[in-house]
Amino acid sequence: MQTAQNLTQYRDELKGALSNEFLRKAMDNFAVAYRGSRVRAFTGIDVETLVSQIATAKDASISRLDQLFAEFKEKAEKAGVHVHLARTAQEANEIIGRIAENADCKKIVKSKSMTAEETLLNHHLEAKGMEVTETDLGEWIIQLRHEGPTHMVMPAIHLSRFQVADLFTGVTGHEQDAEIERLVKVARRELRQKYVDADMGISGANFCVAETGSLGIITNEGNARLVTTLPRVHVAIAGLDKLTPTLEDALRVIKVLPRNATGQAITSYVTWITGPSECQASPDGKKEMHVVFLDNGRSALAKDPIFSQVLRCVRCGACANVCPVYRLVGGHQMGHIYIGAIGLILTYFFHGREAAKNLVQNCINCGACKHVCAAGIDLPRLIKDVHARILDEDGHPTQSTLLGKVLKNRTLFHTLLRTARLAQRPFKTQGGFLRHLPLIFDKSQNFRALPAIASKAFRDRWPEIRPRVDKPTMKIALFSGCVQDFVYPEQLEAAVRVIAGQNVQVEFPMGQTCCGLPAQMMGETEASREVARLNMTAIDAADYDYIVTSCASCASHLKHAYPRLAGEEGQVKAQQFADKVIDFSSFVHDVLGVGEEAFTGTGKKTAYHSPCHLCRGLGVIDQPRELLRDAGVEYVPTEEEDVCCGFGGTFSMKFPELSAETLERKLKIVEESGAQELVTDCPGCVMQLRGGAERRGMRLNVRHIAESLAERLK
Repeated sequence: MQTAQNLTQYRDELKGALSNEFLRKAMDNFAVAYRGSRVRAFTGIDVETLVSQIATAKDASISRLDQLFAEFKEKAEKAGVHVHLARTAQEANEIIGRIAENADCKKIVKSKSMTAEETLLNHHLEAKGMEVTETDLGEWIIQLRHEGPTHMVMPAIHLSRFQVADLFTGVTGHEQDAEIERLVKVARRELRQKYVDADMGISGANFCVAETGSLGIITNEGNARLVTTLPRVHVAIAGLDKLTPTLEDALRVIKVLPRNATGQAITSYVTWITGPSECQASPDGKKEMHVVFLDNGRSALAKDPIFSQVLRCVRCGACANVCPVYRLVGGHQMGHIYIGAIGLILTYFFHGREAAKNLVQNCINCGACKHVCAAGIDLPRLIKDVHARILDEDGHPTQSTLLGKVLKNRTLFHTLLRTARLAQRPFKTQGGFLRHLPLIFDKSQNFRALPAIASKAFRDRWPEIRPRVDKPTMKIALFSGCVQDFVYPEQLEAAVRVIAGQNVQVEFPMGQTCCGLPAQMMGETEASREVARLNMTAIDAADYDYIVTSCASCASHLKHAYPRLAGEEGQVKAQQFADKVIDFSSFVHDVLGVGEEAFTGTGKKTAYHSPCHLCRGLGVIDQPRELLRDAGVEYVPTEEEDVCCGFGGTFSMKFPELSAETLERKLKIVEESGAQELVTDCPGCVMQLRGGAERRGMRLNVRHIAESLAERLK
């Protein structure tokens, strides 16, 4: 469990995780292997349709949890099962404790259950003098170490076999070999007698099928079957969200869950239980069976128009598998009890604001979690919404409040940028970087060279460079965003050269400002909403065929967030605005149809970094690469092109150590490819990658794809 009281302490905990070399290597190896395994496991399956079907079915179930509970209770009780409903975690623990006491149960074996972890059930039972043994291998290991799980499916992934061997040596009193097969045999030998001696078995449940009153449990080890069959009392604990109407709904989830969790086509064991089985140790020859449903806020969540979708979660853990932050620090620093992206959200609802307030800020907003979610949950959005709620409840920090106020006032914002341009002169190098960090930054930001503000903003250059087109085929509005307007105006100039050469009238509405994403990332929702209104007023979508931006982050925010921020009264105009937003590469490739005939010459050996908000936020994959090939560039594919560079806007300011490590890996991959140039579609990525290359003394030219294309125009 994450225990930091404030962000400074939390950063210290993260630094500790970063210094754990085995953890880093294990996380890294798994992240790389998982990507390939998942792709292979889903070969031939229409994943998008399957996820959509699961989301639809889950939403339908969530909307009628009361009915499903009543139906399950009726069918299960007819089969001889005792069904309980616990409103809180403590109530669930007390129910299970009473069941154990009434049945005179002293020794308990448990199979894996995240719901039991949520309630801290083991602590409650042990306080009553009962012996509780986890029987899932990973769970048993972390129980012996007095830790929580670091992954929902692989709870001990953070430990080496040597650490486990040392642990087992202490448990058995005999020196243990570090061979994995031998360690597994030790665990089997030690646990076997526990099954035989146990009075009660406690399990979780992946599915509670209402139409039959059945439980469905999917596992990779046979321990769950022993837990549910050998002891004379079986108690299953499950969240209300595990209720599902039919077996067909459960089978649909099974089709995706193991593939998403570990890259397996099917898990090792799928167990269905309908009613208590025979048990000679019981007085009546039948096992005593109970199902305890946990609410703990789920009924309220089900009615929330925004957060109800978190109840779709099937607990596959894929959101952690692809998270660049989890990859660096593991689940103990990326969760409280539930880990990964879903954990950042559930912690707030199940374990409170104090447990969530630091964790929820540790999201880089890359969208990888949403991209692989088996239930189509918009995880990045919900994480930011939780952060905003916590700030509203706890108070907004001065820095985020000031940021919000500045961004809402375009004149003030631009004046501050122009003032900073003058103030930076003594610190500016000829290469366009700052020689020394300004006082507002600490030394931890020194992992990259920071760019200087341009001597002349794009908006100030516009009257001179504005292209004149006699008979344009279309009219577009160019949206700059603040970074390209004031830091990298040359990127916008290159974009204008490429677009205007295709007989397009390009306009640059002067009333536009920052897209508002920085405010959203900082939890300043009202400021983000006001900025959206400013931009939609400055750019009347009805006047243009397209709103083109060469910033992938801006494009994704304008397209997806503006309709949500607008509210009902501004919904029509906001949707009209969003519908016309398009990124630079898609506009040039798909709309203008620019091909190899527009370019001349050959280019350097070039690698490509796919910005998170382009490849996942907008689903743009092939267009940039095809443009590079058409332009005569020697495009060199590299590993993990779509993995985050570590920038994440304000994330890199809050968590520089994590940002630096992510950047380091990205640059190492590019360097090993032999590329002389690295291009991308986002100025934020340029800032991160170029600054990192400069700080490391790499001979790597990092620039925007528009610059690469403009250079090669005929």
